[in-house]
Amino acid sequence: MSTDTDAVASTTFADLALKPELLGALTTLGYEEPTPIQREAIPPLVAGRDLFGQAATGTGKTAAFALPILQRLEAGGAEPSALVLVPTRELAVQVSEAVHKYGRELGARVLPIYGGQPMRRQLQVLQRGVDVVVATPGRALDHIGRGTLRLDALRIVVLDEADEMLDMGFSDDIEAILGAAPEARQTVLFSATMPSRIEGMARRHLRDPLRIRIERELPAEGDAPRVRQSAYVVARAHKPAALGRVLDVEMPTAALVFCRTRAEVDQLTETLNGRGYRAEALHGGMTQEQRDKVMGRLRAGTADLLVATDVAARGLDVEQLTHVVNYDVPSAPESYVHRIGRIGRAGREGVAITLAEPREHRMLKSIERVTRQRIAIEKVPTVADLRARRLELTRAALHESLLSDDLEPFRVVVDTLADEFDVVEIALAAVRLAHELGGGGDDEQEEIPEVALRPSRPDGGRGGAGGKGPKHGRGRGPSGPVTRVFVGAGRGAGIRPQDLVGAITGETSLTGRDIGAIEIAQRFALVEVPEAATDEVIAGLRGTKLRGNKITVRRERERR
Repeated sequence: MSTDTDAVASTTFADLALKPELLGALTTLGYEEPTPIQREAIPPLVAGRDLFGQAATGTGKTAAFALPILQRLEAGGAEPSALVLVPTRELAVQVSEAVHKYGRELGARVLPIYGGQPMRRQLQVLQRGVDVVVATPGRALDHIGRGTLRLDALRIVVLDEADEMLDMGFSDDIEAILGAAPEARQTVLFSATMPSRIEGMARRHLRDPLRIRIERELPAEGDAPRVRQSAYVVARAHKPAALGRVLDVEMPTAALVFCRTRAEVDQLTETLNGRGYRAEALHGGMTQEQRDKVMGRLRAGTADLLVATDVAARGLDVEQLTHVVNYDVPSAPESYVHRIGRIGRAGREGVAITLAEPREHRMLKSIERVTRQRIAIEKVPTVADLRARRLELTRAALHESLLSDDLEPFRVVVDTLADEFDVVEIALAAVRLAHELGGGGDDEQEEIPEVALRPSRPDGGRGGAGGKGPKHGRGRGPSGPVTRVFVGAGRGAGIRPQDLVGAITGETSLTGRDIGAIEIAQRFALVEVPEAATDEVIAGLRGTKLRGNKITVRRERERR
């Protein structure tokens, strides 16, 4: 492998000799000049070199590999000429959308493939023909095994966020996919970190690759707003309730809640309104007239929550905003910085709140590294916390009334009642009425389960699962009491140890080192997990599919 490259002197995309259609798309999208990784990676990739790049999300690496793919593309073939492997369904959609935008004028046909998406639609598109496939490793291997994703015409394979894919247990899948791809292909590997496993994969599958290392550009001093930043780690199923609990405690004057999709915006807005909030939706599916009405209600104070997508919220500048809420962790740190830049201006206080699922905890750490600001991990307020907050608001309202209101007209009520009751008891009854009328009633609420976070390994790895046969031992496992979790799918459904490890580490706070012995039978599997994390594992797996199968998950029943 060669050493790090010298910086390319090009300062515009035109200097990179890209097709006019690509330059036109970049101009339309507002791209003015290439980022460092784009300047260094695009020329050698266009020339057909293998590339081994260390670069994190937010450096512009998607365009760095997408533009060369499209530059060399001969659209219209029956089989894909490019395959991009990514760790998550969210990233698959994001990369697919980017490739589609860049290659629209070239007629590039792009298909994202990931679990949880209807297989029928994927099959139909693959049968019609596609140029670029962006896939998670497990679903890509499913299609390769079915013969529905053929790699014979493949000219380039990109491994994006390779370290994350290995952490999630996809090592064997990736090896199988690369083994099935043509030997003469071009291979590109991007990874934020360079543990020995990544180095080994690069040695096995890349031919004389160019090495590039790009440090992420930090925001300029003063760009990051001075706001109180906090995050709450909560299971996906409890996110709406957790958001409501946090809003009840924070009581924002006006808040902007960011969601990833239009559907999520509409669903969350309906949920919040059903819980008694005054929420308005804002997304790209609305007309300008509808958008103007929403903004008018927010500025007039008849709405206090605006639920929006990133695209719909572009250009918004609402003076009375006090809170920004990330309902999901932004995939790019720069997006996080841009979002929270709407608050904390001109010396005003602002609050940035992020709801993170256990699998998104590492993304929070990435944002902290980029912004050089700490995001405090807070516990979701309990029912007791909420009651205490409401009592404090009642006390504050009474204190203000005692200082500023004319209370003399009410003295006759106190004097009359004082003949029969103690003055303190009268005051307590009055406080209770004020508390209940102010919305502080003791409504019954369930506690939101706490998610325990566990430290990752120094290299960010989660370990793997190996071995063959029904029982799979692991180098490390839970150090304390364990519970065996029953999973209602086994060898008959094609379930492998890495599928179970990937699903558990992807949907919970556990790492591969926390998972013990895995036993896979024909129709079920048993997995050892720490006893304290059993409920979290069961809750996390219930909403997922394993190799396309809906699964039953529960504690292992006692043997009779």
